[in-house]
Amino acid sequence: MIADIDGTAAAVTAATDMLRGNRRTGYSAGAGHGFQFTCPSPDTYPFQWAWDSAFHAIALSHVDPGRAQAELDSLLTAVSPEGFLPHMLLWQDDLRPRAVEDFRIRVTGWTSATLAPPVLARGVERVFLATGDRDWLAGVLPRTVAFYEWLRAHRSSPHTGLLLTYQPDESGLDASPKYDEAIGLTVTTGDVAPHWHDAMRRLLDSYATATGEADLLAARRFVWHDVLFNSIYADGLRAAARLCRQSPRAGRVADVFDNRARAITAALHRHCWDEERGVFWDLDVVRGTPVRVLTVSSLFPLILEDLPAPTARRLVEEHLLNEREFWTAFPVPSVAVDEPTFDPDFRTGAIFRGSSWVNLNWFLHDGLLRHGYRRVAEVIARRTVEMTARSGMRECYGPFDGVGHAARQFGWSSLVIDLVAGMEGERQ
Repeated sequence: MIADIDGTAAAVTAATDMLRGNRRTGYSAGAGHGFQFTCPSPDTYPFQWAWDSAFHAIALSHVDPGRAQAELDSLLTAVSPEGFLPHMLLWQDDLRPRAVEDFRIRVTGWTSATLAPPVLARGVERVFLATGDRDWLAGVLPRTVAFYEWLRAHRSSPHTGLLLTYQPDESGLDASPKYDEAIGLTVTTGDVAPHWHDAMRRLLDSYATATGEADLLAARRFVWHDVLFNSIYADGLRAAARLCRQSPRAGRVADVFDNRARAITAALHRHCWDEERGVFWDLDVVRGTPVRVLTVSSLFPLILEDLPAPTARRLVEEHLLNEREFWTAFPVPSVAVDEPTFDPDFRTGAIFRGSSWVNLNWFLHDGLLRHGYRRVAEVIARRTVEMTARSGMRECYGPFDGVGHAARQFGWSSLVIDLVAGMEGERQ
C-alpha cells in the first residue's frame, strides 16, 4: 500500500482549468442549432459525446451550474421525436468529415446512429440538485423520460429483459478484451490498436445496409448483454424515477421506472451471475454463451442499490480487494491483473485493456458507499485524487504507478471534483 497524499487542491485546479479550456460554443449549420458543450479532449475528441457530457455536467455543477445546464441542453437537442439519444453530436461542420474514419461510427446527418451508456438521468439529477431550478427540470425531463422509454422499447430483449448493444463502442468500453473474440480480434499483444480499428471497421461494414434497430439485430454480427451498460441503465432508471417525483406531470412514471430498475437487477442476477466464481459475466447473445473475461464490468452491479448484500460482499471481498485482480496501487483497473490481456502501461495503444478510469471509479465509489463499504470507497476516492493530481486530466491512468495514458486534457476525469466534494462533506 502507498501512503495517501492530499492532492485535492492540485486535482481540482487541473480539472477546473480543463473544463474552462475545453468549452466549445457556436452555431452548427448542419444541425440547425447553437451549441455549448465541453469537448472530451481538444486534440483527440473534438465533438460532444453523450455519457461524457453527463459526467461533465456533474463536475460543472460544482463550479458553474449554469454551464452544467447548458451542457445538457445542447445534448438534449439531439433527442429524436421517438426518444433516441445518439452517442455523438458532430456539431462542428468543418470537423464532421473526419468522424467516420477516426471514430468508427455510423452517421445519420450530424449525429451518430449509435448509443452510449445511459448516464443522462444521473447528470440531470445532479444538476437539478445543484440548482434547484424547477423550470429547467420541466424543460429537460420530457426528453430524458423519452430516452429511457426508447431504450426499453427498442433495445430490451424479450427473452431476458436486459438491454442489447450492437457494437463494443455502445458500451463505452470500446477495446475491452472481453470483445476480442466476438469482433475477430486475434492480435492481443504489442500494438493492438490498429488491428482493433480494422476489426471495428469490418463490423461496421457489415451494417452498411442496416436502416434500423431490427436490421442490427437480424444481422447477428454483434449482439450483446453488457453488464456495465445494463447496470448504468438500472441506475439511470432510479435517477429518472426520483426526477419524475419532482414533477406533478411525470410523477406517475416514477413507480414504473423503479420497477424496471428492480427487474434489471433481477435479470442481471438471473442471467449473468456466476455463483461459483462470484462475479457477473457479459453474455454474447449470438453465441449464446457467457464471456468469461474478468473486467471491471464484472463488478459493476455494485452500483445498484437493490443488489443483494451477499452478492455485493463477494464482489468486494473476493474480487475488488483481491490484489491479484483489482486492488492495485491505483485502483480500479479496467481488466483484472491476472487476465492474459491485462495491459497496465498502455503498450497496446488500446483503451480499457488495463488502465484505471476516473468515471468507473466514480461509479464504484458511489456503489461502495451504498453497500456500506465506506473505507474502501474512501481509499478509491483518495487514490483517484492522487493520480489526477500527479498526472493531470488524462483519459486513463496506470493502475500501478498512476501515470497518465492516452488523451490529454480529458473531460470526464473532472469527476474528481465531485469525489473531492464528497470527501470534504464526510470530514464535516
